[in-house]
Amino acid sequence: MSKQPLSVAVIGAGLAGRSHAAGYRQVNTVFGGGLPPIRLAAIADANTELAEDAARRYGYEEALSSWEEIVDDPAIDAVSIVVGNALHRQVAEALISAGKHVLCEKPLAGTIADAEAMVAAEAATDVVTAVGYSYRRTPAIAAIRDHVRTGELGEMTLFNGRYWTDYAADPRAPLAWRYRGGPGSGALGDIGAHLIDLAEHICGPIESIAGAALSTQIPKRPVPIGPVVGHEPAPVGDEMGEVENEDTAAFTARFASGLAGSFSVSRTAFGMPNGLAFDAHGLSGRASFDWHRPAEYVFDDTQPEYRTRGARQVIAGPQLPYFAGGYPTQAPGNGGGNAETFIYQCRAFLDQIVGTPEPLPACASFSDALHTLRVIEAVVASDQTGTSIAVA
Repeated sequence: MSKQPLSVAVIGAGLAGRSHAAGYRQVNTVFGGGLPPIRLAAIADANTELAEDAARRYGYEEALSSWEEIVDDPAIDAVSIVVGNALHRQVAEALISAGKHVLCEKPLAGTIADAEAMVAAEAATDVVTAVGYSYRRTPAIAAIRDHVRTGELGEMTLFNGRYWTDYAADPRAPLAWRYRGGPGSGALGDIGAHLIDLAEHICGPIESIAGAALSTQIPKRPVPIGPVVGHEPAPVGDEMGEVENEDTAAFTARFASGLAGSFSVSRTAFGMPNGLAFDAHGLSGRASFDWHRPAEYVFDDTQPEYRTRGARQVIAGPQLPYFAGGYPTQAPGNGGGNAETFIYQCRAFLDQIVGTPEPLPACASFSDALHTLRVIEAVVASDQTGTSIAVA
């Protein structure tokens, strides 16, 4: 293993940016050796106070006020992009041109055209490019994927997924960048992208969409008078602005395997702070997961004796993916959550860069994330036309 440090930086010090920053700090504490020492070089954000707080909190050497300073620093090797979707292409292309490895948050870009340009940049470079779909790294979700892919549930008959959140249920929530952009860039792009990626990660590619319905419950929101961080409250004035995208979306999908799927996403589902959940049904078994109980999943199959057959609660432990080597306490019942998934994602990204032997499963590529955007594009088209739409 090289003793030369691998230098990392994060562009964006908001909600998810802090998760990336914390993740890099912990990568050498999980899954044994294989990585060189990690230099926590810089965090950049236009909100200098936010950048300084994140750099102090997570032990980065400096806080910067512009992402261009990270592009221009030849000592920085790998960078996470965690800013507004409309900036992803510009920042990624500059970083790739500077020879830096890039981990970009989902969704890949604000438009299909920008995403296609990023995929072209990915294809033309030797640097590692990846997209942040962190829920893939949840032990229980990875275990369910294994159940499906090994045929333990039998022939798959239905995938039902929902991602219900309430961060936009308050009509006084400020009109931040998440409410800008056309149809598909609201709840679909923000949280639906995660659900679509998980569905395909577990059940294979989606090939068509039907029955889509998009709606906006709060058409106008107050314009903020200061910076907005993630979903946190912020001062607002009397001026109101138009919400340009959807609060809620529901649709059905047909997978390439022939499997049927049903999906719903909402950012105005009161009482659901982060309600990602799904059920995977087969002819001889089922598995269910709820992010509000991340240290377990429900499993049912034909194996137990018929009189006592039924759903069983599987508690997270070393028998699940990511648990062994990933948790300090290697004993069943010690569940994790959001922070760990980002550590594992950052570790997988850096493993790809250095070529660690026996690495974690690779991160999603720009090309994978473009496909997710094409599924979202098909959902919007189905809503607008009332017809079934093939995924491009």
